Amino acid sequence: MTQIEILAPAAESTVTAHELTAAEQTGLIALTGRLTGPQHPLIDSPDWLAAAREATSLLPRRLLATLRAFRHDPGPDGVLLLRGVPVTAGEPLRPTPGVPNSVEHVPTAAAAAIVTVMLQLGEVIAFRNEKSGALVQNVVPVPGKEDSQSNAGSVLLELHVENAFHDNRPDYVGLLCMREDPTGDAKLCTSSIRRALPLLSGRTRRVLGEPRFLTEPPPSFGALGGVRSAHPVLLGDLDDPNVLVDFAATHPLDEQAKEAMAELREAFVATMDAHRLRVGDLAVVDNRVAVHGRTSFTPRYDGEDRWLERVYAHLDNRRSRVDRLHGGAVLN
Repeated sequence: MTQIEILAPAAESTVTAHELTAAEQTGLIALTGRLTGPQHPLIDSPDWLAAAREATSLLPRRLLATLRAFRHDPGPDGVLLLRGVPVTAGEPLRPTPGVPNSVEHVPTAAAAAIVTVMLQLGEVIAFRNEKSGALVQNVVPVPGKEDSQSNAGSVLLELHVENAFHDNRPDYVGLLCMREDPTGDAKLCTSSIRRALPLLSGRTRRVLGEPRFLTEPPPSFGALGGVRSAHPVLLGDLDDPNVLVDFAATHPLDEQAKEAMAELREAFVATMDAHRLRVGDLAVVDNRVAVHGRTSFTPRYDGEDRWLERVYAHLDNRRSRVDRLHGGAVLN
């Protein structure tokens, strides 16, 4: 596939944004102050996560209503865009991390903000084989990883469902912009099956609803031998299905499946939004109905590169209990 030529011309985002008011920003800063400072344990400790879970009920009322509505129905785009989330409490932002497996262990205003927001959508989770199971992960370009189909790369990142190979993949992916791309080239691309479905033929819908596809895990989760059993790409009610695909890692098992997957990708591209995230933008992607990716960009590795913080959440904590050692937040 000519990926770069297909994805580069994405239109600017038409997704409706929720702008935080000055009062809401002040309230959020006060809330995050309860979770930061030297007296608090590390983010990944059960005590801090419990404190964040308690604090999340104190989010500004209008924001709580917006999150609850999105949890009930993610709408036609499957994306919620919050603008004006405070990423610092007045202190200067440090340089963009440029090392592999960068994460946030010490509670900061930004980490507390994204975690409390995501806790209104479900339980915050991570995966042990991905950045050692840290709950708040940095999405930054890493020298030498430019061609990687991962959060460390800077080439075009194919449209995908996050951790599509995993039975207990996240239901939501939160991406908070700490520093925008100075070149303006890097854009978060999203598309939903609700927008794409009307563009698909009946035959394609039928094929995509059958177990004729395999999805391999990324390198951090093991070799190709870890591929799960064949699965459909469209799941549930085919009039309003969930989607399960990673166009860099999902493999059709026959020619009809290959054609159906190509038609699906074309439909996603035709209905795609491109979000140029600004500092304080928090994009929440419903990982069941939407796919996401990123346009290519050229990092400078000078401390001013694009920097997002990422947090996962899922709705059913019992569903993944078998994968969570001692009932913690990290899945094996």
